[in-house]
Amino acid sequence: MNTLKRIDPRRPFTITAEGLKRITLGMTADLAGSLDPMGAAPGTVHREQVKMRRTTAAPQRVLLVAAHADRGALDDHARQVLAGAALIADALTEVVLLVFGEFTGDAAALGADKLIELPMFDRRRFAPLDELNALAACVAAYAPAHIFLPDNATGDGDLGRRYAAAARASVATHVVEIDTAHVASYVRANTAFAVRALPDVVLLAPNTVEPKLPFVGAGERVVWRFDGASAGAGVSGGENTVRDLGIEEIDAAQLALEEADFIVSAGNGVSDVPAFERLATTLGAAIGASRVAVDDGKFTRDKQIGATGKTVEASVYIAFGISGAVQHLQGIKDCRHVIAVNLDASAPIAKRANLTVIADARETIAALNEAAAAARNARGTGAALLNSSAVAEGALA
Repeated sequence: MNTLKRIDPRRPFTITAEGLKRITLGMTADLAGSLDPMGAAPGTVHREQVKMRRTTAAPQRVLLVAAHADRGALDDHARQVLAGAALIADALTEVVLLVFGEFTGDAAALGADKLIELPMFDRRRFAPLDELNALAACVAAYAPAHIFLPDNATGDGDLGRRYAAAARASVATHVVEIDTAHVASYVRANTAFAVRALPDVVLLAPNTVEPKLPFVGAGERVVWRFDGASAGAGVSGGENTVRDLGIEEIDAAQLALEEADFIVSAGNGVSDVPAFERLATTLGAAIGASRVAVDDGKFTRDKQIGATGKTVEASVYIAFGISGAVQHLQGIKDCRHVIAVNLDASAPIAKRANLTVIADARETIAALNEAAAAARNARGTGAALLNSSAVAEGALA
C-alpha cells in the first residue's frame, strides 16, 4: 500500500528573484497567512514576493528608452528593450522611458524610473519629423548617455536611424547582445559576429533580453510639454515635407493572415460556417481555420493556420472549436491575446489561451451575432460601424 502523501500544488509558495516558485515546506495556508510580514489575511496563498526598487540613490546619469505604444501598452519587443536598459544601469543611473502614444501600463514594473508620455502621437498617424523633434528635445532635456529603441518595422527602428543621422550620433542596429561595455550584431548574412563599444544609439533586435526583471523602477510620471514646431539640440527643424495620407480601410477578408491584427479562427467544432463568416464580417476580423476544418472542405487552404499553414502575429486571436494540436499552437505562438471557445476545458488550446470560454462554439457564435444585431438596431439602421470589442464582451458576459 502506498502511504506517500501527494504534494499539494496549492501550498503556500514564494517567487524568487530569478522567477522560480519555491514551496514553503512545513507551512499550511493558515500559518503562512498569519506569518505574512506584508499583513496578508490568514489563509492567503500564492502571494508573489514583493520586488525591491532597483536603486534609491540620486541619479548622476540617464539611459533613455523610446518606443511607440500600442493601445496603451508596450509590446514584447519594447518591454525587452526597456528591461535591457534597466539591467545594465548601475545604482547611479536613471532609466527614463519616452512613450509615443497613450500609455496606461505600469512603468515601474517594466523597470522605468521616469515615464514621459506623448499621447499626441498615435501609430495610426505618420509624423516622423515631429517624432524626431520630440526625441531630440527629450535628449536635450535629459542628456542621456545612451538611447535605446526596438529595431522594428513599426516606427521605432526608423526613428532611431533618423535621430542618429540627424544628430551625427554613433549607432548600432540589429543588436543581439548587450552589456555595460559593448554591443554585438550578426553580419555577413549571419556568418560573422561584430562587436563594438556601447554607442550613442542602440537598436535592439527582438528576443535579445528577458523582459522579466527581479526589481522595479521608481515609475515616476513626468509632465512634459512638447512643442511640435521646435527641434532638439543637434537636429534641424526644417520644413515638414512628409504628408500623412491617412489609413486606407480594406475588407478584412482581403487581408493576408500574416498581416491581420484581429483573427477569428474555426476548427472542427464550428458546424455553421455561414454564421461564423457573418461574425467575422461584423467584427472586422480576418478568417483563419485549423487543418482539420480545411481538410473537411469548410475553408480554403490559404486560411489554414499552423506549422503546415500560416504563422500569424495577431493582437487578438479567437479560436472557435479548435482543440489546439501542437502544429496549430506553433502557428499562433506570436499572437498577443488568444481567446479560446471550447467545450473541453482541458484542451491544449486552453493552456495557451489568455481567456478560455467553456461553451459550445455554435451557440457562442450565434450569441455574438445576436449581440451584434442588437447593437446595430440600438444605433439605428444607418449606423455603419460597430464597436466589435463591446459586442464580444457583452455576449461573453
